[in-house]
Amino acid sequence: MGDYDEDTAFLGQNGPYFWNTFFLLNTVFVSTGFNGLYIVFVGAAPKHHCLIPDVNLTEEWTKAVVPLTTVDGEEVQSQCSRYRLDVVRNLSAEGLVPGRDVNLTDLEQERCLDGWHYSKDIYRSNIVTEVSMIVHVFQFALSFSFLGGFKYVPVFSQWDLVCDDKWKVPFASSTLFVGYLFGSLISGHLSDRYGRKKVVFISLAAQCLSVLLQSFSHSWRMFCIMFLFVGASQISLYISAFVLGTEVLSKTMRVLFTTLGAFLFYCIGYMTLPWIAYGIREWRTLLAVLSMTSVVYIPLWWFIPESPRWLITQGRVDEAEAIVREAARKNKVEAPPVIFKESELQGISPSRTYSMLDVLKSKNIRCITLMCLVLWMAINIGYFGLSLNTSNLSGDPFMNCFLSAASEVPAYIVSTCLLRRCPRKALLSSFLVIGGGVLLLIQFIPSTLQYVALALEMTGKFGFTMAFSIVYIYTAELYPTVLRNVGMGMCSSAARIGSITAPYVIYLGTYDKVLPYILMGSLTIASSVVNFFLPETLNRDLPETVEQMQECQGLCNGPKKRNYVVKDEGRRSQPIQCEAKSDMQTLPL
Repeated sequence: MGDYDEDTAFLGQNGPYFWNTFFLLNTVFVSTGFNGLYIVFVGAAPKHHCLIPDVNLTEEWTKAVVPLTTVDGEEVQSQCSRYRLDVVRNLSAEGLVPGRDVNLTDLEQERCLDGWHYSKDIYRSNIVTEVSMIVHVFQFALSFSFLGGFKYVPVFSQWDLVCDDKWKVPFASSTLFVGYLFGSLISGHLSDRYGRKKVVFISLAAQCLSVLLQSFSHSWRMFCIMFLFVGASQISLYISAFVLGTEVLSKTMRVLFTTLGAFLFYCIGYMTLPWIAYGIREWRTLLAVLSMTSVVYIPLWWFIPESPRWLITQGRVDEAEAIVREAARKNKVEAPPVIFKESELQGISPSRTYSMLDVLKSKNIRCITLMCLVLWMAINIGYFGLSLNTSNLSGDPFMNCFLSAASEVPAYIVSTCLLRRCPRKALLSSFLVIGGGVLLLIQFIPSTLQYVALALEMTGKFGFTMAFSIVYIYTAELYPTVLRNVGMGMCSSAARIGSITAPYVIYLGTYDKVLPYILMGSLTIASSVVNFFLPETLNRDLPETVEQMQECQGLCNGPKKRNYVVKDEGRRSQPIQCEAKSDMQTLPL
């Protein structure tokens, strides 16, 4: 096939067609923003303590039945235990006063056998506090009323994802990222087979349906299963819309779309989420409202075109020409009589296909890939760890989430500007050190300076977002064309493993508040050291073949082979390889 950009150069680099497509496609990313991290609010644990049933306790014993514990220097009620209720009831009946007549430290404690009492100051209900009503069919069928009909027999199920079951919240968060992994693996194959546009709108419908069904979850297991489908449909939507934009837009608009457009519109959705959650404090209603927002995208089917590049690869040249001619009409330019010449559409000889096994054959590629996997995993653990941790910070959780999202906007803008002139290796290492360094500093901030700790965490989020945007471009520039898709796919899989791990890193905060920061900070600093061994790619042509790929710096490679060009009159200069300490040299024959 010929050069599509040359064949459609008459459309220009700007124009109404490109700008309309640019904004319509970017609006799709807004939905991925507020549908991706609602678990921050839906899975947040409110203040809670053991529920005390009405057993005729005196006022003093009602207040003292839940033991006090010290958390971050402050005395609070225990969340997972109480004094044995039968002992307390007997002591109360005898008229003894806790603390004066009875030493509370001598009393035996027990678990919250009657459930928990949850504060409703912030969340009216979420999956942690959920009480589900289930109707068992066999009970419904076998319970008769006096009138001869069926009797309604509801059964209530309390989720209570606290104490011994608090691990279920990070597990639920991980299922979203497992869905990301599955969705990223299948979305490419689906869009290659059925078309980019169809997969975009099928993914939108699947995301809408998955979130809606999740709002009707009657158990934690159903919630997790539906979260898996939410993740798969969401990442499929993101990838297919991203690919469609890069194939439909012009070169100039493509750069703007891939560097700022998709990321910034995702941030708009991310920043919108806390305000929606602030207005809707009941989790089922929140999810239903978020799912229904996808309905507004239905009219876009008639305005967003299919990728002409994909249509040409499928032999549907007439449809591709029709789209390009419509683009010419909207841009008010005249299209040539024949846009895609028949001679240019002839299939080229099949080239060798590469797989993951080719990455393992070369020691240099193995080392570069291993270091890239470490970078992607560390960055994703830090990025999603901080994103999921906003509900655990001091202060208003809705404002914290908004600030976390807002910190990404300048990060994407600054990274786009810096990438044009600054070395990738120095940039990535600098922001990894910034992101990891401030996280290590948080543990030294006293609890009285909450706003300082919050500012440091937002600075860390800024650094991770910068690293997130840089590592995408850097990795693509490292791999040769024949291995770029394979390499990026492996790195993306490592990123998903990192994001799956992130909820459990935050879960460590239930044992010690500073543990997540120490782990994320140390891992990030270590990855910045690994980054120094990667080659620089600034102002270098993208490698096309494995032989053109740069070598990593350090112990991964053996003695470097330098190129010498042998000149001979009447013959083309040929490079030869031999051991040398100098760079490219020209030798006379």
